[in-house]
Amino acid sequence: MAATEMSHEPDAHRYVLRADGAIASVLEYAEQNGAVSFHRTVTVPSHRNRGYAAQLVEFAVDDVESRGAGPIRPACWFVADWFEQHPERAALLG
Repeated sequence: MAATEMSHEPDAHRYVLRADGAIASVLEYAEQNGAVSFHRTVTVPSHRNRGYAAQLVEFAVDDVESRGAGPIRPACWFVADWFEQHPERAALLG
């Protein structure tokens, strides 16, 4: 199992999950009108089917919540699906 590390890169408007030091998944966002729009989630093909994107979305949602930077607008299908699977987090949507 690869060692993973997640980080927020605010200057690049993205969250990144690294597996063994290499970028495995990226969640891009934009801040618009007081909301955070998660608009693109990408996982490198060789790292797919390991749950990395879901882990990264959870990390990003937790970060937005802890900073009080929401509401969140899921413009990416993957993020929208994640919220459907986590209805307990729906209060963060806007």
